[in-house]
Amino acid sequence: MYDLVVLGSGPGGEGAAMKGAKSGLKVALVDSRKDPGGNCTHQGTIPSKALRQSMHNYVEFRRNPLFRNHLDQFTLELPDLLSSARAVIRSQSEIRKDFYDRNDVHRLTGRASFLDQNTVEVESEGRAPRKIQGKAFVIATGSRPYRPDNLDFSHPLVRDSDTILEMERTPRTITIYGAGVIGCEYASIFRNMGMKVNLVNTRDKLLSFLDDEIIDALSYHLRQQGVLIRHNEEFESLSANQDSVDLKLKSGKEIRSDVLFWANGRSGNSGHMGLEALDLDIDHRGYIKTNEFYLTAMPHIYAVGDVVGFPSLASASYDQGRAAVSHLLGEDLPPLLPENIPTGIYTSPEISSLGKTERELTEDRIPYEVGHAFFKSLARAQITGYDVGMLKILFHRESMEILGIHCFGYQAAEILHIGQAIMAQPGKGNDVRYFVHTTFNYPTMAEAYRVAALNGLNRIQD
Repeated sequence: MYDLVVLGSGPGGEGAAMKGAKSGLKVALVDSRKDPGGNCTHQGTIPSKALRQSMHNYVEFRRNPLFRNHLDQFTLELPDLLSSARAVIRSQSEIRKDFYDRNDVHRLTGRASFLDQNTVEVESEGRAPRKIQGKAFVIATGSRPYRPDNLDFSHPLVRDSDTILEMERTPRTITIYGAGVIGCEYASIFRNMGMKVNLVNTRDKLLSFLDDEIIDALSYHLRQQGVLIRHNEEFESLSANQDSVDLKLKSGKEIRSDVLFWANGRSGNSGHMGLEALDLDIDHRGYIKTNEFYLTAMPHIYAVGDVVGFPSLASASYDQGRAAVSHLLGEDLPPLLPENIPTGIYTSPEISSLGKTERELTEDRIPYEVGHAFFKSLARAQITGYDVGMLKILFHRESMEILGIHCFGYQAAEILHIGQAIMAQPGKGNDVRYFVHTTFNYPTMAEAYRVAALNGLNRIQD
């Protein structure tokens, strides 16, 4: 019998397995793929971000005056751009295999389902089912794109986030239905590839969980790049032939394009696992309900990562896996709160945020001030040519405590972590004046913190 059985080898499963193994537990890891990494490595985060980097390199090439005379001789198709992504996937998977081997984690390939509270059966092609027992379990099976019954996803021109990167040719036009994080990220990528992009949003604004000023900036720059955004729309029907798809919306609009990319929602991978017999609390989208320590209704079964829903971030999933096993081991650690997890959105330019938005602070009647640093005024941004964007700091007018950090622009996801480190300081260590009294390398993007802090403090002093 194993001390811990982990189902799924994505970030959540990896975090749980590594924490368990490092703590001396006998650990088994079950995944349907032979190569570890889960959906994050093979179909989600890694492929899309590798494609984005390839696209970024291509855009850099096009912008460079040294190469302008050669652009007519240079064309790139989607399969060409994806070749580098495949190399990254192989490398990431091999690294993870080595992690598990060096830490004596027993890996099994196949689909697992519970036979009882302490036993799962693993079914795989080419061999008889195996039964393994565990004292504790961590379910980290991830999520998949939500597929409505009235859409034919077997049609080659109808894609979702699991299949969009399998296209064998580059379409001229694409309609993305769903303007969440995935939809917005791919809208940026595809538009920079030269595709005509229709982004259909079922809500009244993009990414409403972000600060309003960041939302406005994202909307402006997507439109400036040529993305056609349609808000408050609702799907009615789709007709597809060999060459194109026609999307009909309930508003009466019809949009014709070469491909439809359905990016509207996800579902937890909790089905066909025997969980129903264990009386776990699972919602209509397949997400498993847990407490703040990721413990399910069963006292020895945890669930982490995308299979529990929000925040559905690879970074959060890994920490959730570690947190679940820490709780299993009886370690006295505080819960991993979603509000302490930064958001990284890899649009072009990218977005990252942590803490409260202006909207939330206003609703809560918290006296705050805002400090801005616009990238166009930073020497490093002018040197690199990436001068679109800003860093925004929200802080308490009296205590000077940093309440929120929001960044839009080049390397936003990297820049945010400087502010995150200060926000995490206990007591009076979280103070916006830290950035004023600290010397930053020059020229750097990090200097934006000093500029933003001075900007905000000057408003109070005036």
